[in-house]
Amino acid sequence: MSDDSEESAGPVPSLSRLRLDTLLRELVVRAEDLLDTQSRLHRLLDAVVSMASDLSLPDTLRRIVELSAELAGARYAALGVIGPERLLVEFITVGLDTQTRVAIGDPPHGKGILGLLINEPKPIRLHDLGEHPESYGFPPNHPPMTSFLGVPIRVRGTVFGNLYLTEKRGGEDFSEEDEDVVIALAAAAAIAIENARLFEQTHRREQWLAASTEVTDRLLQGADFTETSGLIVAKAVEIGQADAGFLLLRGEGEPQDDPRLTVRAAFGDGAHHFLGASYTVPSARTALFAGDGSPFRFDGGGAHPFVPRDPAPVPDRFLGPGAIVPLAAGGRVFGVISVARVEGRATLSDADTRMLHAFAGQAALALEFSRAASDRQRLAVFEDRDRIARDLHDLIIQRLFAVGLGLQGVSTMAGRPEVTDKLNGFVDDLDDTIRDVRKTIFSLQEPVERPSGLRGEVLRVVSGSAETLGFEPRLHLVGPIDSAVPDAVRPDLLAVLGEALTNVARHARASSAEVELSVDVGSGRVTLVVTDDGVGPGADDTPGHGTVNMASRAHRYGGDCTFEPQAERGARLCWSVPLRPGS
Repeated sequence: MSDDSEESAGPVPSLSRLRLDTLLRELVVRAEDLLDTQSRLHRLLDAVVSMASDLSLPDTLRRIVELSAELAGARYAALGVIGPERLLVEFITVGLDTQTRVAIGDPPHGKGILGLLINEPKPIRLHDLGEHPESYGFPPNHPPMTSFLGVPIRVRGTVFGNLYLTEKRGGEDFSEEDEDVVIALAAAAAIAIENARLFEQTHRREQWLAASTEVTDRLLQGADFTETSGLIVAKAVEIGQADAGFLLLRGEGEPQDDPRLTVRAAFGDGAHHFLGASYTVPSARTALFAGDGSPFRFDGGGAHPFVPRDPAPVPDRFLGPGAIVPLAAGGRVFGVISVARVEGRATLSDADTRMLHAFAGQAALALEFSRAASDRQRLAVFEDRDRIARDLHDLIIQRLFAVGLGLQGVSTMAGRPEVTDKLNGFVDDLDDTIRDVRKTIFSLQEPVERPSGLRGEVLRVVSGSAETLGFEPRLHLVGPIDSAVPDAVRPDLLAVLGEALTNVARHARASSAEVELSVDVGSGRVTLVVTDDGVGPGADDTPGHGTVNMASRAHRYGGDCTFEPQAERGARLCWSVPLRPGS
């Protein structure tokens, strides 16, 4: 019996050792898995710390792609940023060299498997990309890719983009552990992206505030509108990371609903070609001018946001994405700032558009303040000029007139004719002086920028001729010139005056000239006489083209024009037309 017992008990130790070896092997495998998991966790923690240390958004995005490829053991990795149209607006890759990227061409827009992850933002693992029904294929020169792992990145509940990993090293498929690690990395990446975004927005906001302060400081220091408007556009382009910017303004005094705008300042390569061009705001964009105005963002695609007014050029180079914000102050919109990027660049973000709108509001207030200060200065000048004119009229002219009357009285008591003639000459000189003072009074009462009325226009033409003549002609204005001369006659009268003074400068070789414009209401005529002390026309001279034109302008209204030499020297032009043309 003992032998039988020994035989039956013999195999037991061998079976126990076999089970022990199996358990030991399983324990070793699990230990290795544990070590591998622990290593991955350490690398994941290192990755999180690495991402959190960088506040630059572009650098953060590239770092996320590199870490995901490293943690999942992928040969190729990419991060696609999703834009407003649910297409990829940015595609950051790792594993492809520059030559391969150039050979592939444009980055993907979000079709096929990439689009599936956009439309259904949840993790996806594939053994072979080409076998999936949503597969869109690869472009020419694209390296082969089979295994695939895709994981969305959510920032504050919104899908920011997707991580794409392909070609697991060793030819294996991506495992569930790979997916878990990349999901954890994506969660940490979302926090890093949000931090980088907030930092970037804060930095950009500081730039906008600094630009607003610089514009305001320039205006407060007395910089003119042209210089400051150029600075406004340049800052808008710089901080908005645009390629060109334009400042478009309404004309002075135009109504609030007028859709016409003119380019007053431009910045960017080739943007200066559009200075002075006029455009019309389409009816679909009239919200720009409603109340304080609403910003408008456009995505490009070759469509210009304004309608060019012939012959305004179309800025073909700047038909990419951009934004238009109103320049509004005190409930009134007097223009817009437009920034644009070249076609193919990313659309301006909501944050950029909001900050550009705020910058435009600050710039508008600064411009309005500058205009108000300029108006106050102009008003002070006008008041001072008006006071001087009143003093000249009430004091100086009256005294000169009294002196003239006194000299006339003295001349009647003078016994000798030569004394009488001398006194009468002094009286004539005083009359001329009074006329000159009256002309000065009138010029002081005219606006500086644009003389109003026919008197002011005549004065401007006569004063403007001094540069070509070498002297300023004497001007005599007699009668109700502003009120009596018809509007239809005025352009021709001014043209004749300009032509006559030009002829004196070209042909007369004169040292002095006189212009007299008189209105005789009794005879119903306006007469312009221009005389000089030059060489005068010869007896055999043929009237030139300018003289013929002057005569034609007189005959048009039933008037006449004569041009003849004076008795001693020089020439005399007399141009006279009725106050009622045709009478």
